[in-house]
Amino acid sequence: QVQLVESGGGSVQAGGSLRLSCAASGNTDRSGCMGWFRQAPGNEREGVAAISTGTGSTYYADSVKGRFTISQDNARKTLYLQMNNLKPEDTAMYFCAASRSYWCSGGLSSAEFVYWGQGTQVTVSS
Repeated sequence: QVQLVESGGGSVQAGGSLRLSCAASGNTDRSGCMGWFRQAPGNEREGVAAISTGTGSTYYADSVKGRFTISQDNARKTLYLQMNNLKPEDTAMYFCAASRSYWCSGGLSSAEFVYWGQGTQVTVSS
């Protein structure tokens, strides 16, 4: 089992920045892919970014490329999402997720992930 706890959400104005953190615990050795997803009210959950923990390869949704950066601190078992130039349409609950696969497929599909955090709210005002 893997436990994930997100933090760092909040309210910012458009153009601002936030950094989300996800602390992982438990048996993380098999979690070769970790990612961030978001879900706004009335919308489906969508993949934002993912990282293959062994190679460091990263994958991003087109809507966040150039603005968001996913990174990891393996020693601290922590996943990060640096979000810059935030837009009102980025407003959502953000979830951290971990797979049981050896690396990311690159498709940012929620079906690839088995473990999920409780989420942290990000609100961007115009």
